Amino acid sequence: MPVRRVEIPKPDGGIRLLGIPTVTDRMIQQATAQVLSQIYDPMFSAHSYGFRPNRSAHDAVRKARGYIKEGYRWVVDMDLEKFFDKVNHDRLMSTLARRIKDKPLLKLIRKYLQAGVMINGVISTTEKGTPQGGPLSPLLSNIVLDELDKELELRGHRFVRYADDCNIYVQSKRAGERTMTSIQRFIEKKLRLKVNEEKSSVDRPWRRKFLGFSFTSSKEPKIRIAKASLKRMKKKVREITSRKMPYTMEYRIEKLNQYLIGWCGYFALADTKSVFTMLDSWIRRRLRMCLWKNWKRPKTRIRNLIRLGISKHKAFEWGNSRKGYWRISNSPILDRALNNSYWSRQGLRSLQSRYEILRYLS
Repeated sequence: MPVRRVEIPKPDGGIRLLGIPTVTDRMIQQATAQVLSQIYDPMFSAHSYGFRPNRSAHDAVRKARGYIKEGYRWVVDMDLEKFFDKVNHDRLMSTLARRIKDKPLLKLIRKYLQAGVMINGVISTTEKGTPQGGPLSPLLSNIVLDELDKELELRGHRFVRYADDCNIYVQSKRAGERTMTSIQRFIEKKLRLKVNEEKSSVDRPWRRKFLGFSFTSSKEPKIRIAKASLKRMKKKVREITSRKMPYTMEYRIEKLNQYLIGWCGYFALADTKSVFTMLDSWIRRRLRMCLWKNWKRPKTRIRNLIRLGISKHKAFEWGNSRKGYWRISNSPILDRALNNSYWSRQGLRSLQSRYEILRYLS
């Protein structure tokens, strides 16, 4: 059956095309992937971390830091252009046929590759690519890119690959430029894939982003959260805490907790506790701004400030203030009235506390 096309926005802009298979096809693909994984995974490179048992993005980032610490302080950041949409079917099937002798299984895999996509009720054929969204696609992508891994190993490179995100670590810019030219030729001629030259670069690792993280430039490099990841996180928090939206405070806190717990769970790998402390402070300020707007009338503000322990004189002074919402949210009086304990009682989870727990457990 053709897969259902779903478009989702990429974090850095653009659209990612997903192909969602039917329930039956998903079950069959999952069973097929489990069988093939037992055959292929033991042979995959130790430098490959994506979509593999007992391996994670965190492992890949730690390995990258290890290379930088060893003195490989230049990175060849290779970006494959629309990789999942560009995989050559004939070449993939030829690779599979070298190890799989079950012809009905090979025929089934080709059928899935060529099942087509349904867009607004219209079926379109697929002549290349492995649709993202199916259980089989991640394994097939690793099988395709295992040839790249083996080539890099043959040349003695230090590298880390997570799915189609590949970083090669070298000791000089000149070595990086030579590597970029040579590996790009291999990818495009041998694998019949396309390197995105605009997004690929030879640069310092601390100027690049890898799986949402970056690094410090010190001799003992530390993992930090990439600027783009922080920007994306703040954008999401701004949406939840927008004073233009008529959300209740309970709803805002619930949505913040849902998002931030998962976000912290991933980015707690970073060696930057101060960032989590700063984000906690910024989020509380956003909520103070929302609450101040919700109180609206000076009378309501004065009454609530007094209830929160502020003297009548100060409550009257600030309750009648004409300062803007964002400015007054940073005032000492509101910071004291709506302090950390207040937000904790409202159920807001602290990023810093969560970070400390996760770091202790790791």
